Amino acid sequence: MRSRLNLLGKLVRPRPGPRQYIQRRPETTTLPLDYRRHISAYGYTQAKALVYPTHGSPSDVLALHTHSISPPHSKLLTLRTLAAPLNPADINQIQGTYPTAPPFTSAIGTAQPHAVPGNEACFEVLSAGSACKHVSKGDWVIPRRTGLGTWRTHLQVEENKVMKVENTGLKAEQVATVSVNPVTAYRMLKDFTKLEEGDWFIQNGANSGVGRAAVQLGKMWGLNSICIVRKREGTEGETLKREMQELGATVVVNDEEVMEKGFGERVKEWTNGGRERLGLGLNCVGGDAAMAMAKVLDAGGTMVTYGAMSRSPMRVGAGMLIFKDLRFLGFWVSRWGDGVPEEKKQTIDEILGLIREEKFKDVPMVEVPWSWETKKEDLLDAVQGTLDGFRKGKGIFKFGDT
Repeated sequence: MRSRLNLLGKLVRPRPGPRQYIQRRPETTTLPLDYRRHISAYGYTQAKALVYPTHGSPSDVLALHTHSISPPHSKLLTLRTLAAPLNPADINQIQGTYPTAPPFTSAIGTAQPHAVPGNEACFEVLSAGSACKHVSKGDWVIPRRTGLGTWRTHLQVEENKVMKVENTGLKAEQVATVSVNPVTAYRMLKDFTKLEEGDWFIQNGANSGVGRAAVQLGKMWGLNSICIVRKREGTEGETLKREMQELGATVVVNDEEVMEKGFGERVKEWTNGGRERLGLGLNCVGGDAAMAMAKVLDAGGTMVTYGAMSRSPMRVGAGMLIFKDLRFLGFWVSRWGDGVPEEKKQTIDEILGLIREEKFKDVPMVEVPWSWETKKEDLLDAVQGTLDGFRKGKGIFKFGDT
């Protein structure tokens, strides 16, 4: 038996010789994390996020952080960001001047707690945990509440933190920008006073995202509008005026005209001698300009303030309260939406339906490309541009190969 085994060993044992070569495996190079594809061999998703460790100027505190996301389990979703707008409120949160802020945590592997800015976005579901019931791979979703932190390529959240959006006939940037400006305009026109067909409303900041949405919705609902924009020199002012009229504005004036004597008489002319009711004002500026707008409201009218770009106080005269019985109210869409998430979803679905039917035009946008190779400096330049006075459109991160 032993001799047979020795013979078998001789048959299968390779003979050494000068022509025998050992085949080596090719050498592999591990690339820096910034250059790897976003899905690793073990199912981990590589992600990048703008983060800040403390409040301050965006150019001083923002950093670009790279981290890994494990495969989702249970009720978790892994999301890829398709588009995320840059809103003034996002900048205020970074500066620490906004009433709410995203949480500071070390959940994405930063050495010390950081926050991720951004409140709006459109995400695609890359993968879903086994216990997810309402969302699946390939669906589009948006944040259910504010403070999610959207300025990042990917993230992982629980299913109940987002709401599904039917994406047929829609672009990612349309979905990403629906939950703040259009919803604000919709609710202010509907919830604060009863406006009948043929009634009027007046608004400042009329070429903003909220203002443009209010013009279009008001036109659909048979309302007339007096739209106030900041004065622009030369043909730029006329071009903006025509643009607003094409959206549905009845009258377009600049902010200097509102402050002139005789503006009230002009309003009477527009409203058929005052016989057509001017019952609502929408204010995002504040200061004396807002009070000039309030003066032309009819008795019993309502002024809704949703912003304060001038950072100046509004001095309400006693006569407005006693003799005209005007109401001065505020509206914060974040608090409203967090309190009634189902009504928020219904409003969003209705507006997206109008967009699909091409009855509602997008706000002008300036796309900021964000791919895996995009440098931090390019992203920070776009964030800083949000603070500029006259902009060509709303800045929005448009995510490519991430």
